[in-house]
Amino acid sequence: MSDTSNRKAELLSSPIEHIDITAFDGRELVDAWEKMSFTSRDAARAARILQAAVADPDCSVILTLAGSTSAGGCMHVWRDMVRHNMVDAIVSTGASIVDMDFFEAMGFKHYQAREIPDDRVLRDLYIDRIYDTYIDEEELQACDHATLEIADMLEPGPRSSRSYIKAMGKWLAEGNARKPGSLVQECYEQGVPIFCPAFSDCSAGFGLVKHQVQRMKAGQPYLSIDSVADFRELTDIKIKAGTTGLFMVGGGVPKNFAQDTVVCAEILGEDVPMHAYAVQITVADVRDGACSSSTLKEACSWGKVDVALEQMVFAEASTVAPVIVSDVYHRRAWEKRPRHRYGDMFGD
Repeated sequence: MSDTSNRKAELLSSPIEHIDITAFDGRELVDAWEKMSFTSRDAARAARILQAAVADPDCSVILTLAGSTSAGGCMHVWRDMVRHNMVDAIVSTGASIVDMDFFEAMGFKHYQAREIPDDRVLRDLYIDRIYDTYIDEEELQACDHATLEIADMLEPGPRSSRSYIKAMGKWLAEGNARKPGSLVQECYEQGVPIFCPAFSDCSAGFGLVKHQVQRMKAGQPYLSIDSVADFRELTDIKIKAGTTGLFMVGGGVPKNFAQDTVVCAEILGEDVPMHAYAVQITVADVRDGACSSSTLKEACSWGKVDVALEQMVFAEASTVAPVIVSDVYHRRAWEKRPRHRYGDMFGD
């Protein structure tokens, strides 16, 4: 083995182990947090709000994901929320779904960066870095090629990201998964739709671009992702659901996209309530006026979120979200919820 191969193997030697929210009881910590102050008490109230949303038989819960918590060890937290019927739809960045979850479903791993050399060294070794987490770029390119393969299998023409991600889940379920129980496959099997409104901004974008270029050179029709269809379909879910709750990890496009379904429904002439329950976990600073840092109370002024049951938690999500979700899991209100299977609404 060459010195370069040895160095790469040395750096990629400590795989990330994803936390299991069923293996510990978050209720004890949340109960303790509730008697404290600062972020602890905010996080406890957030857990109570998520629990109330899950326990409300009329409420559908939307999970939004931004940032790299999946790569950092929370991948199974989101999967288990789907598996245990705490989530009815997901809005995410493409990276969380493709570069992280689908990537691991193909049998690859993320690694702890126990040592961070000059990033030019990492580039020479084809190692990508997310803060203190590593990804093997050569393995990530295999993910790019898989998204190309899936695109080539589908009928040409525009479709929502939800439709394409459903095809990814089907591809995994049909024997292509090297790691069972990914979020993408779990959502496919449970009928939970995943939307990535900026879908090309991830590993799938490379595969889809190559698909289009190859088809164009051959004079053949090609597949494209229709972000307007994403917005329309998620709004259709909001209209059908009525009462909804948001559990938002980070901000970005997923946060605003999910919130805006209320406004979009009104534009379509549908009388729908604002999101009744809302939690956001973020480290964004509110003072710059950016959307990702806008508070849930601010969202109320836009007609998106009711302020009765909302909570901002200013914390790094991988530290508090697993405890909050474990708390709700162990209270077991999810056992009485119907499975809405909103992914079955669209027929593809």
